[in-house]
Amino acid sequence: MPHPLPDEPEIRDFIRTCDAFYPPDAVSAPIERQRAWYDALCAAFDRPRPPGLTSVDAEIAGIGTRAYRPANLRHDVTILYLHGGGFVVGSLESHDAICADISDAVGADLVAVDYRLAPEDLHPAASDDGAAVVSALIDEGKRLVVVGDSAGGNLAAGLCIRARDAGLEGIVGQALIYPGLGGDLSRGSFVEMADAPGLSTSDVAWYRALYDADADDPVAYPLVLGDAAGLPPAYITAARFDPLSDDARLYADKLGAAGVAVTFREEPQMIHAWLRARHMSPGARDAFAALCRGIEDLCRLT
Repeated sequence: MPHPLPDEPEIRDFIRTCDAFYPPDAVSAPIERQRAWYDALCAAFDRPRPPGLTSVDAEIAGIGTRAYRPANLRHDVTILYLHGGGFVVGSLESHDAICADISDAVGADLVAVDYRLAPEDLHPAASDDGAAVVSALIDEGKRLVVVGDSAGGNLAAGLCIRARDAGLEGIVGQALIYPGLGGDLSRGSFVEMADAPGLSTSDVAWYRALYDADADDPVAYPLVLGDAAGLPPAYITAARFDPLSDDARLYADKLGAAGVAVTFREEPQMIHAWLRARHMSPGARDAFAALCRGIEDLCRLT
């Protein structure tokens, strides 16, 4: 069966470039090799940082972080960013350019979290690291919009659930970018887009197995959450050509049904990980601009 493909020529070029970095059986390679491939792929799409933007690496609650400040700081809300990578790959370096561009476009400070990765550290290690940074920043009086892509979107949603359940105030919004939230792998987009470029359903199953979280844990799999009332307002974006697209849509529906203010947007010509194509694809450029507007809208809610 042929891969489902978008029509946009530039996103097809992006797919070909990505494919050149990964062999078809990449998930069966040693973890360190996968991380090296991923870092090389990410670096291939990096661009110089926006003028005037600065960053500082520091530990917060014992967790490595990188704090960005744009030249034009317009908001007193801090963006907390959790990178993607299936809980297995990714780092402060892999998402440095993305974080810099978001901080600059939104006009807000951004703190990226260098959380622990699987398989060395299984769930809830990554979530615990994020929660420690959330608590420390809120203790400093900061208000947060929690943002993440892919596995980072999963972590962002889970951190909002943890904070609500703990009675911790200070998260004013969440933005989930093509998040994986624990949907049924035998239904919907997991079937329709099982062989989509950039991420397959079998890849999702492999990452889930390696992460080793309980299927009934809503922090690990937010779609099993029973009561979504009281969670922060959300901006959720999905890619049409992505097995995770239904996860995003269903979670937006769950939040909306619970009375949470939510904006949902599906990018019709995008694939998983389109953030990296924002400088080469018109569709990704538009999606990135919409994402940054959505995050800025969340910053304005306070």
